[in-house]
Amino acid sequence: MNILEREKFMLEAVNAALKGMNNNEGGPFGCVVVKNGEIIGRGNNKVTSTNDPTAHAEVTAIRDACKNLNSFQLDGCEIYTSCEPCPMCLGAIYWARPDKVFYGSNQADAANIGFDDEFIYKEIPLPYAERSIPFEQLAREIALEPFQKWQKKEDKTEY
Repeated sequence: MNILEREKFMLEAVNAALKGMNNNEGGPFGCVVVKNGEIIGRGNNKVTSTNDPTAHAEVTAIRDACKNLNSFQLDGCEIYTSCEPCPMCLGAIYWARPDKVFYGSNQADAANIGFDDEFIYKEIPLPYAERSIPFEQLAREIALEPFQKWQKKEDKTEY
């Protein structure tokens, strides 16, 4: 795929951001998922309209693409997102396993308009008890039961 074709898909992601923003669905972020030169998933930020803090553009586009592909992975796909993904979306992208990600604006651009996720990156290496939201392990012995049963499950779908 050449640069003009890729820019066309980035424009689609930007248009998704503008449409969602103009419809008051959420923040100014959009995303498309492409396979074999065709858009197979679209998303825009819908955090405020759905009261869902996980409804970021990349997550909504990944959900749409996976539904359309009838698959939980995006093998052979490219993601075009209007802004560099936040840590949550980065995790979702890695779990979806696309071939490549193209992003338009970057973390600094987002921070300049009030969408700063730098604090999350700073929280990750902190000891659990020192995070702004403390984490504490509880009842590990009980929580291991599903893992033990998963190991023995013969009809599981690996991923």
